[in-house]
Amino acid sequence: MIQHSELAARIVDTAVALAERRSWEAIRLHEVADATGIALEEIHQHFREKEDLVAAWFDRADAAMLRSASSPRFAQRSARERLKWVMLSWLDHLEPHRRVTRQMILGQCEPGHLHVQIPAVLRISRTVQWIREAAGLQDAGIRRALAETALTGLFVTTFLYWLQDDSSGSVRTRDLLDALLEKAEWFARRTPGFASRDLSAASTEVASVLDQ
Repeated sequence: MIQHSELAARIVDTAVALAERRSWEAIRLHEVADATGIALEEIHQHFREKEDLVAAWFDRADAAMLRSASSPRFAQRSARERLKWVMLSWLDHLEPHRRVTRQMILGQCEPGHLHVQIPAVLRISRTVQWIREAAGLQDAGIRRALAETALTGLFVTTFLYWLQDDSSGSVRTRDLLDALLEKAEWFARRTPGFASRDLSAASTEVASVLDQ
């Protein structure tokens, strides 16, 4: 279990700063220890391996997203607007270090790294769960399973597009997210059993649309 503390935060900050000057792949934990001014053993006390720093990096984005949902105006928005709000808050937190974030993801995608890829898949699922919580989605049972499938596809599609988006203010990513949310809402209204629901009840048909 990663211990969240001021020192742990400094370790992550230092690793990302070093990666900005070089690359995430090139960074080694002993270099992070030297740059942080601590013993390598202290890093080991907080992080079992380098990939744990990646997990901590995305935990920060989750936390920023949840903070963004505390606005008094947030609850008055529609489910579609709430989903857009929290997902963009998640991405905006990572924006200053998009290149390093992209390198983290590419490192996890390398062949033969199943020990990294399986936890990465579980982390996506966890983030999607927090997106649902932050947006106040209410579905249960089979409706929840279907909605989660659709939302996971929507989230992953948006994130992967954002990683390569060089437009000012990530405007192309924002436009893509708007289009995907509109499609999801359209399918939700026309899917039997979901007509009375908002975007949170989008059907599995959405997932196939996202792949097109």
